[in-house]
Amino acid sequence: MPAPCPSDPAVSRTLVAIPGTGSDADFIHRAFGPAAAHHGLTLVALDPSADLVDGHLRRLDEIAATSGPPLVGGVSIGAAIALAWALDNDCAGVWAALPAWSGDPALAPAAFSAAATAAALATDGLEPTIATMSASSPPWLAAELSRSWRALYPALGSQLAQAARFHAPTVTEIATLTAPLAVTAAVDDPVHPVAVGRSWAAAAPRSAVTELTLDDWGDDPSTLGFSCARGWQTIR
Repeated sequence: MPAPCPSDPAVSRTLVAIPGTGSDADFIHRAFGPAAAHHGLTLVALDPSADLVDGHLRRLDEIAATSGPPLVGGVSIGAAIALAWALDNDCAGVWAALPAWSGDPALAPAAFSAAATAAALATDGLEPTIATMSASSPPWLAAELSRSWRALYPALGSQLAQAARFHAPTVTEIATLTAPLAVTAAVDDPVHPVAVGRSWAAAAPRSAVTELTLDDWGDDPSTLGFSCARGWQTIR
């Protein structure tokens, strides 16, 4: 476990973190909460709204207006939304767990999965879609998504469809990032390819990348937050 951050009034004590598609603040608390607490950070975990991307961007604007430049981060599309905000705003750093794509989502496995799930919800309904997902997923992932999908439904379908259309920051845009970028990528995750995380880190002027496995964070979601925190400490 990394050592706590030293007291530094120039560094915001607020971490705003955004969940991945089909996920929620409950997971963010488990993924980022332990690392935030260890480093003396106040975690603000965002739940998705009906207006998925713009809703998160508005909340980041509101929080920054009262807390000063925060740390921002998230999982999957949450990481991409946080990074997009950081490109246009002052922030203390970006914790990016499991980036899913850069730029156009057209060929991204995560975007395809989100669109397919949205279509299944529209035609089959919630419980049959959960049953299909569970049959092809590791038990820990099936349990996690079954919980969050039920919590987010009926807005879930629209949120998934919006996510599938999201144009993430390109590597050219990431090259202009002024904040430190700490990436955590899974080497065996086909939905969140490790090459995306590596390309984000390679493009950013100040970056660190930590690589782990699906089982590492599936068994213990807090591994995502601690991995990001460890990278951030080396570059901030």
